[in-house]
Amino acid sequence: MKSILVHAADDSAMESRMQVALDIARATGAHITFLQSVSYEVFAPGDFYGSAMAAALPQIKQAAEDFRSKTEADLANEDAVWEWKFLYGMAEARLLEQSALHDLIIVGPHDIGEGGKRPSRMAGELALKAPVPVLVVPDQAKRFDLSAPVLVAWNGSSEAGVALRAAVPLLKYASDVFLACVSEEKSRERSDFRLDEGAKYLSRHGVEAEIIEIPRDKQKVADTLFAAAETRGCSMMVMGAYGHSRLAELLLGGVTRRSLTDPRLPIFLAH
Repeated sequence: MKSILVHAADDSAMESRMQVALDIARATGAHITFLQSVSYEVFAPGDFYGSAMAAALPQIKQAAEDFRSKTEADLANEDAVWEWKFLYGMAEARLLEQSALHDLIIVGPHDIGEGGKRPSRMAGELALKAPVPVLVVPDQAKRFDLSAPVLVAWNGSSEAGVALRAAVPLLKYASDVFLACVSEEKSRERSDFRLDEGAKYLSRHGVEAEIIEIPRDKQKVADTLFAAAETRGCSMMVMGAYGHSRLAELLLGGVTRRSLTDPRLPIFLAH
């Protein structure tokens, strides 16, 4: 991966995704583009003449300039190749546009101005629509060791296969790769590929993988996968995004939605 696109925004996870991007860039020789996107479409109920918008614009612009200056000052001390790009508009739309000439998008776990334990709509939309994988970096991930083990959520679905293939450039750096399958009820199982086919695919790329089958207990599948990754000292979890329909995920939950709600380590998503 030689071109990394990072969502640059003044939120609690910015430092984490910046450091993760820098670690990947140093290890792979990649170029980083920090994309700052600001929308000046301020809406206030009853503001028919735009007075609230006019009053807010200078503050929005100043905050954006201050954030850029501070972040660029921090980046000036880093030994990686990077650039800063500023575009007007909604962040999700601009990231999607710019992803066409990048290999990886790095975003935080929350939408702009939101916190708490709820999945990022932007991360989900990018994972579904962008032509490249998305790495969701939680607040607590201050470093990214590419040589650490990686866990792949493997259920034999085509979405899992797409994510596995997209992750190969990073999996080549990992000391161990685990293809983790959590036992599900037969009625809910879906398998486009046999469990061993993922390992065979990786072996053709020089990546040896171990298949681990994890019994389903009372925990949700996402929590079981996180626990398995943490036990093995993994730096990242790879998973196919939204294996069920997106509407079903929103209404009923699902592994992707649960994982994005409270990510305990970086999640590599592709669809």
